Amino acid sequence: MLPFIDEILRYDSLSIVGLEKNTGKTECLKYVLDRLPVQQKRIAVTSIGIDGETVDQVTRTQKPEIVLREGMYFGTSEAHYRQRRLVSELIDVSDESTSLGRVVTAKAVTGGKILLSGPSSASGLKRWMGEMHRKDIDLVIIDGALSRLSSASPAVSQSMILATGAAYSANIPTLVSKTAHVVDLVNLELTSEDKIKMLLPLEKGVWFIDKQGNLNSLDSVTSLSKDIHFEGMENCETLYVAGALVDAFLEKVRKNKNLKQVELVVRDFTKFFVTPQQFRLFLKAGGRMRVLQKSKLIAVTVNPTSPSGYVLDSDTLCGKLSEAIGLPVYDLLKNKD
Repeated sequence: MLPFIDEILRYDSLSIVGLEKNTGKTECLKYVLDRLPVQQKRIAVTSIGIDGETVDQVTRTQKPEIVLREGMYFGTSEAHYRQRRLVSELIDVSDESTSLGRVVTAKAVTGGKILLSGPSSASGLKRWMGEMHRKDIDLVIIDGALSRLSSASPAVSQSMILATGAAYSANIPTLVSKTAHVVDLVNLELTSEDKIKMLLPLEKGVWFIDKQGNLNSLDSVTSLSKDIHFEGMENCETLYVAGALVDAFLEKVRKNKNLKQVELVVRDFTKFFVTPQQFRLFLKAGGRMRVLQKSKLIAVTVNPTSPSGYVLDSDTLCGKLSEAIGLPVYDLLKNKD
């Protein structure tokens, strides 16, 4: 059994997120569910998309089915709850609605197969998780949906596993570079506690803290605004972007002489929509990047096979990616024990 299973148990929530479809996210979820100590821990699982299908609806490739063990709790839509292939005890039918009906919470009385399609938004997911913890669930596992890293936001889950692979890029250097960029964002340091308290309630706009510690608003400005000016910010120490951070904004900050060594703060890594090039240029120019919330990255897994059948060398991929990110990297199909 791989060592990250024990580390998962240190946290009350885990997101498993794929950087692209067919990067092994479902295989990772299966691996984790098969090895967690259900006799000692109360475990609940749900998905922000749909998981457990035998055939991918986009690529038409075979997918591993989700098998729950006796005693596990789960959240899924009404439609998929009716299709379950296990005996379960109904816990709750919530007001949380999805395209497939309300979210049903139940406990597996016997082991068996299930389609998971839980809350479809990060806010709905947080509410469901809160209910689970109030029912004394020790660990909530979230299966993230395609390109929806919001399910891995630190506002939702304490820890995460990142799944990458040949479907993300069939070129090993490119795959390593793109994945390492995401890992760099996940691992960004927190800003100071006093700034977290000051900035966390601010969910919109662009703000700055001056050298005297005063909070100021750039009225009617977001990082997506086309006409952004930074006049009167010679005294700026920290710049906070409450929403998405994009390349154009980051470049304007980098090129402004008054913001050469500014601390740029973003809510969490899911709010970054910047290229590796702009990210590196900002840091190289003396800028500092921080976040208000962060998750613990427990593991990175790889699927060396793409849906088209292209296969990368697993050992080479794991070795080069591990060297680039400074973490162990696992091909779970080669490490099934």
